[in-house]
Amino acid sequence: MQERHARRSGCPINLSLEVVGDAWSLLIVRDLAFGGVRHFNELLRSEEGISPSVLADRLRRLTDAGMISVGEDHSHKQKSIYSLTEMGIELVPVLVRLGHWGRRYLNATDELSVRIEVLERGGPAMQEQFLDELRCSHLGQALEKRSGPTVSEQLEDAYRTLVAEKANPPEAG
Repeated sequence: MQERHARRSGCPINLSLEVVGDAWSLLIVRDLAFGGVRHFNELLRSEEGISPSVLADRLRRLTDAGMISVGEDHSHKQKSIYSLTEMGIELVPVLVRLGHWGRRYLNATDELSVRIEVLERGGPAMQEQFLDELRCSHLGQALEKRSGPTVSEQLEDAYRTLVAEKANPPEAG
């Protein structure tokens, strides 16, 4: 990690917050991990409403810190593709725990909580499988073939099912 300024202390919590403690960095990691987004314009569509200049700054900071990498998108010469590094992937369990805390103590919506809920119910094995899937899609590592849907597919299916149920609630009989 390149140091841009003097560290306040060697405390691991402080050092972590110096990298991801702003209002946007964890949301960018979240969108790369859970949202399946990999391009600048996709990240701009986050419902939190990040501005283009702030997004560009945070992407640069996360790249400088080693959390993400930026590469050439072979499908479009003028696009870059953002990927989580191993360092960024290993932050995902922290996001799951943070999401758990937010679901428990704050007014989180069901639709935006369902992926965390599925990962919580699936336990450590499912969470590790999700990290392996991220390593495959972001780092190009081989993924052990398993039967059934991937964790990513299960998370997306749970989200889509809940959104559909909310849009078309069952009629009271």
